[in-house]
Amino acid sequence: MRRQRGASSPRSHSAASAAGPVALTGRGGIVVMFGAGVVCGLLSRWFGVPLLAGAGFVIGCALAAFATRPADLLTLVVSPPLVFFAATFAVEFATTLGNGSMLRGLTVGLLTTLAATAPWLFFGTLLVVVVCLARGVMTNVRELRDKLVGVRLFEKEENENPVRWDESPTTTAERRRLHHGDVD
Repeated sequence: MRRQRGASSPRSHSAASAAGPVALTGRGGIVVMFGAGVVCGLLSRWFGVPLLAGAGFVIGCALAAFATRPADLLTLVVSPPLVFFAATFAVEFATTLGNGSMLRGLTVGLLTTLAATAPWLFFGTLLVVVVCLARGVMTNVRELRDKLVGVRLFEKEENENPVRWDESPTTTAERRRLHHGDVD
């Protein structure tokens, strides 16, 4: 019995790995972009090659856009600017440690690095958007829009009139017939 399990386990494992490529979740794609940005940013500082920081972020964006599963593409499309800022902040924090005033060094370093690498941010964001559009992010947008429309309708019905007074089926015409002294 153990042989059968052991024999079938490698076959099913190899069949599963051969069935398709690696698919990252949306969070996994964000981690890939962040990791590539931080590693290449640090290498850029250490070797004095400023081109490496931006190019590394763009490569991370491309890897994440191609490796993320289609259901999570919407998460990936909106995240490059924040991921770029977080990676730049992490690199500046790591390189500013122990160099005098932390606040001044971090502020000046962050602003100059963001200004110098802004074109790479735009290119990486555009690359993610284009690749994700080709991979079907519009389907995710439609699904999200349908969910939001359903939520809005539900909320409107539920909260339309939270206090309902029991009104008798009498209409205003019957009220007009009553004399003002005959009011309940």
